[in-house]
Amino acid sequence: MDIRVGTGFDVHAFAADRPLMIGGVSIPYELGLLGHSDADVLLHAIADSLLGAAALGDIGMHFPDTNDAYKDADSMKLLSITYQKVKILGFFINNIDATVIAQAPKLSPYILKMRENISSSLGVDLAKINIKATTTEHLGFIGRKEGIAAQAVCTLILIAD
Repeated sequence: MDIRVGTGFDVHAFAADRPLMIGGVSIPYELGLLGHSDADVLLHAIADSLLGAAALGDIGMHFPDTNDAYKDADSMKLLSITYQKVKILGFFINNIDATVIAQAPKLSPYILKMRENISSSLGVDLAKINIKATTTEHLGFIGRKEGIAAQAVCTLILIAD
């Protein structure tokens, strides 16, 4: 059995007149995140972790912000496409663990729905998806409420014939 580990990290600045999408959940907040797609920082970090574990580069290689086809793209769809690329190589998700780093808004009420969305999009058991949220205790750009970051780690397995 081949076991691979991948990490992902993403960050987006807050922006007016955009919805705040995290983990495929529209979160009520006065600001959204700036980005070429829907700027779902969590899903981008998870996609990068999957691509990294499979040695397939990063999300920018597969969905470049210079391509208008990905303008305002739904990151749940991008995540699903990413996993299809990983599965073509014979890899399957063993688990995903991710952390959203945000001073505001409070994300704990939305964590289960994020996990359900990701589980559904990837077609994997909910028990394989863990999402956490934390703050920076008012330190740095996140603490000043200028943006949100996310990090993710995943393990993929390839079961040899």
